Amino acid sequence: MNTGNEVELIRAQLTAERQHASTVANACATAFGRRNAVALSSGSSLEEFQQACVDYLVRVLAWFEERDQRLTDLWHARPTAAEAGRRTLEDTLASPGRSREALEKLAAALACAAASPDSRAQESWREFAQFFNSVWGARRDAIDAWLAANPRTTDWRHIAGIDADSILEERNRYARVRAALPAGASLAFPRPRGS
Repeated sequence: MNTGNEVELIRAQLTAERQHASTVANACATAFGRRNAVALSSGSSLEEFQQACVDYLVRVLAWFEERDQRLTDLWHARPTAAEAGRRTLEDTLASPGRSREALEKLAAALACAAASPDSRAQESWREFAQFFNSVWGARRDAIDAWLAANPRTTDWRHIAGIDADSILEERNRYARVRAALPAGASLAFPRPRGS
């Protein structure tokens, strides 16, 4: 396989995972951020949807967190890298928006919704979606831009940690979310602001 093609395949899978994570996060926040959504979530279809969303996001965000750690480890193992590039990457990796933070926001929204189906629960879901779409997304954009300048196929393989099993697992988890989607909900990819 041409190594350039392999990098493109890896990038395409990372992009798909990121887009799917974004659509799942937004669909979940929309479905459960509505007034009375918590009261309605006692129905099995909404419970299944919520569980499918949580399962998907926990797994995929854990993968992104692991990738960031592998990137950090790889970068620190290369002391000869250009100082400007090193500083940019270090600043990006230290910036807010880690996948772990997104998972904490998701857990907070779930806990708030379980405790009280009121405007606090709605606000908690809005905060989760806003964090995911802005802070998490901006950090991912910066990491993606930095990685795009790296032509080393071995680095891409190592950082991404993608194999056939992980691709199938991601697709199956996403299909489970799609199958559990409640009436009126959508997995349409959110448009960037200003479009």
